[in-house]
Amino acid sequence: MNPRQFIVHHSSFMIEMPDLLEQIVTRPEELAEVCAHVASRRSFGFDTEFVGENTYHPHLCLVQVATPERIVLLDPLAIGPLEAFWKLVVDPANEVVVHAGREEVRLCRFFTGKTPGNLVDLQLAAGLAGLSYPLGHGALVSQVLRVQLAKNETLTEWANRPLTPAQIRYAFDDVRHLLPAWRRLSKDLGKLGRVEWLREEVARLTASAAPEEPSPEKWRKLRGLGSLDGRRLAVVRALYAWREERAAATNRPARTIVRDDLIVEIARRNPRSERDLHVVRGLAKRDTRAILEVVEDARALTSEHWPAPNGREQDPPQVGWLTGVLAAVLGDLCVRQNLAANLVATSQDLKMLVRARMAGEPLPAESLLAHGWRAKHVLPELLAVLDGERGLRVADIRAEAPLAFDPGNPAADAKEPPVDDE
Repeated sequence: MNPRQFIVHHSSFMIEMPDLLEQIVTRPEELAEVCAHVASRRSFGFDTEFVGENTYHPHLCLVQVATPERIVLLDPLAIGPLEAFWKLVVDPANEVVVHAGREEVRLCRFFTGKTPGNLVDLQLAAGLAGLSYPLGHGALVSQVLRVQLAKNETLTEWANRPLTPAQIRYAFDDVRHLLPAWRRLSKDLGKLGRVEWLREEVARLTASAAPEEPSPEKWRKLRGLGSLDGRRLAVVRALYAWREERAAATNRPARTIVRDDLIVEIARRNPRSERDLHVVRGLAKRDTRAILEVVEDARALTSEHWPAPNGREQDPPQVGWLTGVLAAVLGDLCVRQNLAANLVATSQDLKMLVRARMAGEPLPAESLLAHGWRAKHVLPELLAVLDGERGLRVADIRAEAPLAFDPGNPAADAKEPPVDDE
C-alpha cells in the first residue's frame, strides 16, 4: 500500500514532505494537539471546502490550515464541531491568512457569531500591491511565488468519503503557499506604505460578508421591479422576507421555496385567493396558503408604509462620457501608483462623483471614494481633473501610463470662444 492510499483510508497519518508536514485529522484528540500547535505560531493560513447548493446554510466539509511547519486538513464530518479551532480564528492575537476570504468570514460568523479577529486577505493585498484584482489563487501564487498550481478539483464533491488522493492534494495545495505569499506581499505593502490600507479593505470585506444585520433592501435586487407600483413593491418585500425566514428555518435553498421571478409575478398578479395562485406555474401548492397570507398583510399596508419605487436614472449626456474620462484618469493613476483600478473604484463610484459635482453636493457615503485611503489619495486626483484644475493629454500612446497632466485654467476655459465677424 502506498502512502497516499494509507492517508485516504486511515483516520490520521503524517508524512514528511520537504519543509512541511502534512496531516489529516479525524479524531478529537488530534484536533486538540493541532490547535495547540497553531496557537503557538500566532499566524496561520486558512481555507475551507463546503457544499452549499442544496441547503440554506453551507455544509462545511473540510478545513485546511497551514503553519510554517505543517499543513493540516481538519475533517468536521468525522470530528464534529470545531469550537477549539474557531476560537483561534476569532482571537485577534492570531493572524489568519486567507485568499478571497468572503466565505471563510461567513462560515466563521455562522459557527461562532463573530468574525475573524485579525484577518489578512491575499487577494486584497495583491490588488494594493499592483497586481490585478480580483486575482485567483493559482494566478496569485504563480505571480508572487512563481509556482504553478493544478486547479482541477474546483467542482469536486467534498461531502463524499473517503477523499480521493487528488482531492487531498488539492486541499493541501490550497493553503500550502498562503504564508509565503503573504510574507512577500507584506514586504511590498510595507515599502508602499499600504499596510493600513489593507486593514481598511479587510474591515470592509468583513462588514459586507457578515453584516451585523442583513440588509433590509436586498429584495430590490430582484429583476422586473420597474413596472410595479408601491403597493405591489410592498408585496415583493414581504414575500422576500418570508422566503428567507422559511429557507433558514428549513435549511433549504431560497430558490426552492419560491423562485425570484415568481415573487415578482405574484406581486404583479396581486392574488385574492389560493385559486389565483394555482395558475402560477412553478409555485408549490403546499405554500399557497402561507403566501396568500403574506400578500394580504402587505396589501393592507397604507401608502406611507409602501416602499418607494426605484427612480430611473435620467442623466444628462455628459455624465456618461465624463465618467469615461475619469475611468481613464483612474486607470493611468493606478498604473503609476501600483494599484489595481478595479479595487479602487467602480464605474458607479465614478458616476456618483460626477453627479455630486454637477449638483454641488457632497459625494454620497455609499461611494468607495468617500472614505479612507481612497478619499485621501485618489479622490483629490480625480477632482483636480473634474474641476478643471488639471488638463490631460496623451503623452505617449505606447506607454503603460500614456497620459500626462498639465495645469488647467478653468476661468479661461469658461470664456466664450471669439466670434469671427467676417
